[in-house]
Amino acid sequence: MAERGRGWARAVRGLLLDVSGVLYDSGAGGGVPIAGSAEAVRRIKASGLKLQLCTNETQATRENFVKKLRALGFDISVAEVTAPAPAACRLLRERGLRPHLLVHDDLVPEFAEIDKTNPNCVVLGDAAENFTYANLNEAFRLLIGMEKPVLISLGKGRYYKETDGLKLDVGAYMKALEYACDIQAEVVGKPAKTFFESALAELGVPPEQAIMIGDDIVSDVGGAQQCGMRALQVRTGKYRPSDENHPEVKPDAYVNNLAEAVDIILQQL
Repeated sequence: MAERGRGWARAVRGLLLDVSGVLYDSGAGGGVPIAGSAEAVRRIKASGLKLQLCTNETQATRENFVKKLRALGFDISVAEVTAPAPAACRLLRERGLRPHLLVHDDLVPEFAEIDKTNPNCVVLGDAAENFTYANLNEAFRLLIGMEKPVLISLGKGRYYKETDGLKLDVGAYMKALEYACDIQAEVVGKPAKTFFESALAELGVPPEQAIMIGDDIVSDVGGAQQCGMRALQVRTGKYRPSDENHPEVKPDAYVNNLAEAVDIILQQL
C-alpha cells in the first residue's frame, strides 16, 4: 500500500493523470490498459473530482490519441487532455516562429495552421522512427546556421515503456542537439512549470487542491511538486525500484497503481 500515511489524500478537488505508464502501456496495436485503470477513471468521474490528463504524448494528434484511449476503454474527451503540441502552436504564433518539424508523422496535422516556410526554429517531438541520422543532422544544420538558434522540445523525458520494453524518449535527442549547437532547448511539456500551470487552469483547481499521478519521478512528480501540487508515483510503467532512492525528488507517496491511489483518495472525500 501507499507509504507515509494518508495525509496526502486529503482536501483534493482534482487529479492530473499521466497517461503512458499510468493508464496504459503503449505498443503494437495501440497498447494495453494497466489493470484497473479504466475503472479508476470511471470512479474519479463518478465521485465529482475534476480530472485532466497531463501527457507528453507527441506521437498522435489529441483527437487520435483520445480515440485510442476510448478504444482501450477510457471515458475521456479531447478537452480533458493537456498535451505539448497545442501549447507549442500557441508559443509559435505568439513569437512569430516558423518551425522545422522533427516530429512523428502522426503529429504533423497539429501544426497544419502554422507557417513553416523559411524556418527560424526547430520543434522536436517523439519522432520515433523519424529519428534518423539524416533527420537529426538536418535539424542540427538549421540550428547551427541560425544567428539566434531556437530549439523547442515537446518534453524532455529520457525514456518510456512500451509493451516490448523501454524506448528512448525525446529528451535524449534534445540533449544531443543542445550539445552539438551549444544551446539550451525550451521545453514545452512536462516538467515545465508553464505546462503544469496550463493543465491546472484547464482543470480549474488551485495547485494545493490537486494531485498529480505519474510514473516518471522527474517529469511527473518533480515537475508537479515544483508547482505546489502533491504528486504520487505509481509502480507501473517506467517505474524502477531505484526511483525510490532518487537524490532530489521524493513523491508524497508511492502507490502500486492508479486504482490503489483512487481507492485511498476517495476514502478521504
